[in-house]
Amino acid sequence: MIDFDATVCRDIAASTSREWLETNGLGGFASSTIAGMNTRRYHGLLVAAIRPPTERAVLLSKLEETLVVDGARYELATNRYPQSIHPQGYTLQTGFCLAPFPISTFRSAGVEVEKTVFMLYDENTTVIRYRIRPNAGQRIEFEIRPLLAFRDYHSMAHANPDARFPLEFEQRLLRISSQTAPYHLLLAHDAARIVVDGAWYKNFELAEEQARGFDFTEDLFNPCTLHFEATGEARFDIIASTERRDVRDADVFERRERERRSRIAVELAVDGDEFVGALCVAADQFIVRRGENLHTIIAGYPWFTDWGRDTMISLTGLALATHRFNTAREILLAFAAHLDRGLIPNRFPDAGDQPEYNTVDGTLWFVHAIGEYLRRTRDEQFVRQHLFDKLKQIIDWHERGTYYNIRVGSDGLLHAGADGVQLTWMDARIGDWVVTPRRGKPVEIEALWYNALRTVEELAQLFGDEPAYVHCRTLADTVHASFNEQFWNEDASCLYDCVGSDGVPDPALRPNQIFAVSLPHALISGERARLVVAKAERELLTPYGLRSLARDDKDYCACYAGDSHARDGGYHQGTVWAWLIGPFITAYLKIHERTPESVARARGMLSGFREHLSEAGLGQVAEIFDADPPHTPRGCIAQAWSVAEILRCELEEFR
Repeated sequence: MIDFDATVCRDIAASTSREWLETNGLGGFASSTIAGMNTRRYHGLLVAAIRPPTERAVLLSKLEETLVVDGARYELATNRYPQSIHPQGYTLQTGFCLAPFPISTFRSAGVEVEKTVFMLYDENTTVIRYRIRPNAGQRIEFEIRPLLAFRDYHSMAHANPDARFPLEFEQRLLRISSQTAPYHLLLAHDAARIVVDGAWYKNFELAEEQARGFDFTEDLFNPCTLHFEATGEARFDIIASTERRDVRDADVFERRERERRSRIAVELAVDGDEFVGALCVAADQFIVRRGENLHTIIAGYPWFTDWGRDTMISLTGLALATHRFNTAREILLAFAAHLDRGLIPNRFPDAGDQPEYNTVDGTLWFVHAIGEYLRRTRDEQFVRQHLFDKLKQIIDWHERGTYYNIRVGSDGLLHAGADGVQLTWMDARIGDWVVTPRRGKPVEIEALWYNALRTVEELAQLFGDEPAYVHCRTLADTVHASFNEQFWNEDASCLYDCVGSDGVPDPALRPNQIFAVSLPHALISGERARLVVAKAERELLTPYGLRSLARDDKDYCACYAGDSHARDGGYHQGTVWAWLIGPFITAYLKIHERTPESVARARGMLSGFREHLSEAGLGQVAEIFDADPPHTPRGCIAQAWSVAEILRCELEEFR
């Protein structure tokens, strides 16, 4: 349980730097800071996935609460306006915990208020529960003002005097629509009465948006105020949903959701390890439905959808290590269905447009994921029936040449690159400027290509496809020889990061070379592997992952901050990526032969993440960290491959 007392809650900097996240298995979510002050455009009590897992919309931004005790009013909400914070409900906050839901507690005039927020699985539904504990004889009123955004989650809401939000009243149910946006919201409640307000609250300032150099001022619409009354201890509930729900079912919903999460936490947590249990719950938040019958993986909250590369890298830790094999099958099928010229999609856009295929590594990670699936399940029938022909198509298209000049050269190595296109995981682009183009033959692409060839070779042998077996074996042998001839940097005792289209190698020290050791079919071994791992440990390893560039490089960026140009310019120029700790640990244990000492040392490399679960995205692992100490967490507050690789190590590498 993550728990903070009044000291943290009443420190506005500390309480707004910690964010909670609830998800619903559809791509929708609820999120805010522990102070209840929204600091991002993505914060809201109901961010619904209208077409799972995309078309996400902020419907209910927040609820503002006023406690009225014997006629005196106490505001529990916290907002930032120009040059002021108003109201200052955080000064009345006595605690916050995840147990397992976000629970905030307040105290004023002798009255305790407890607020619990959780989402229902497989629904765009958020339940908000209040428990009021007054002193004997106190007369309590409680006012709740819903603040609506009714907008796409990437945009911002601004006051529109012509906007109309029609209200429809039923017993314990309020339907709110919009005449200018294709959204509606159903509020199930047990209020004593409702007063129609119809007012805009203007100039909310979102601090994180301001820090990121974006538009940071928003207006929200208050359609009404819900009034509750009590003379003793009472509970008030509100259910915000896109569906009709009965507020009297709140107890059932809470019990069901607590049981579901408890099962996730305890089934795989070894020896009652709370850290592993927390990671299992975190992992569940990324696995969401795509369409009616298949699943996919959200790359990160709050702004990413499902990306092919991220999904395939994350699949092993999120689905296979956790024994969610049915889910893994559905994910593989979902992406296999969109294979185009030998490539899986890099990204499914929010608006439902055609998938984008600008990735050279996503498909190779797809092949890797299939190999890992088969290693753990021995489900030969599924792979043979649904995926083996796809794999042969992938090899064929890569040899013939596919999008973005992705093709095999005469040396057997994989070449890729086109003007203005970012194809590797180091994919930052600012306008037409690709920050790390890495055109030609990037080191991890060759490692993944070799691993893919050996994987298909094994499958061809297993399935009795002699031509495919001989072809992949021969080509893989060529790749191995060419790679070891072209990529070893004798002067630096490590691998080049990329051999350019002009044949000139790039000596920049980056973490990509670790995959030549960590993948199941490694391109280097022995002394070379030992030197590569030692170099990465000495120059790139931090308590939160690997730096994306060595500190002595002229392009090194120590801090990921500023506007979008500054951030994107430093995204892969030193910034620490948490997910890279997984392949590093795998490579480390390979060269150290998995002794008790090396396992203990590797496990210690994850110790920083135990504290991290309580410092940014609560119960989650951030996307990136600053390159220099104190390694401030940045980017998405919850990143799939960060959680996946740490969890994979905990469940498999250390067991």
